[in-house]
Amino acid sequence: MVRWVMLISLSIILSCAAEAVQMADKVIVKKSTRMLYLSSSGTIFKRYHVSLGVMPDGAKEIEGDMKTPEGVYILDWRQYSQVYNKSIHISYPNAQDKAKAKEIGYPAGGMIMIHGTPTSWELSPIGSWMPMLLDWTEGCIAMTNEDMDEMWDLTPDGTPIFILP
Repeated sequence: MVRWVMLISLSIILSCAAEAVQMADKVIVKKSTRMLYLSSSGTIFKRYHVSLGVMPDGAKEIEGDMKTPEGVYILDWRQYSQVYNKSIHISYPNAQDKAKAKEIGYPAGGMIMIHGTPTSWELSPIGSWMPMLLDWTEGCIAMTNEDMDEMWDLTPDGTPIFILP
């Protein structure tokens, strides 16, 4: 009887632990509201405020236009960054992006990341949150380091990201 109760208790504990960590199977960025959403099985379970490229309106077309891409991509690799804490690479440019840039006669660019904020911002008397109210990246998607740490743990490589206007 005691053994049976212990097995049921262990089963309940393991079940609760498994439910506690929900992994994203999709990331959605809505540029117009500066929000990033983590979704699992069609349900949004986390929301984060983000900053975008200095020129946030419209899709990225060429290298150096300071715009954040729009479209469907993959979070394909990650790195620790001395400047931006942690960063996750977005698979921009895709074939369509490359073709459009070629039409214009310029390279499409690359190295678009979701990343944290400079660690020096944490030393600021106004705090690290105030600069997040502005669009300041060169086309990347930025979030606070605390949010980036959480997202890092909840999004495996290979997760699709939908970047909407």
